[in-house]
Amino acid sequence: QVQPAESGGGVVQAGDSLTLSCSVSGGTFVGDDMVAWYRQAPGKEREVIGTITWDAGSRHYADSMRGRFTIYRNYHENRAWLHMNGLKPKDTDIYYCSIQRDSIVYWGRGTQVTVTS
Repeated sequence: QVQPAESGGGVVQAGDSLTLSCSVSGGTFVGDDMVAWYRQAPGKEREVIGTITWDAGSRHYADSMRGRFTIYRNYHENRAWLHMNGLKPKDTDIYYCSIQRDSIVYWGRGTQVTVTS
């Protein structure tokens, strides 16, 4: 079983930056993994932020997410990151990391990000 684990959420003020981390609980990323970041508010549809391939680090972003959010990974540290700049109250959501491996998508439990005005 692959279990993504997110960390780094918290309460920040508008305009602040925050970096979230994704790791594989009790394991490691492997070469064919695709890591994705999502966010979701209660009663709202889950939004794709972007993806990164583990081996090559090839990144793709949802159009609405380009500019303020950056996804990257540290191959040797076995972590994938979501760096967020210029946070706004509308960015208040639960942020999820998922890992696609062998055509199966595994989901983390999420980490809460709250942005105050």
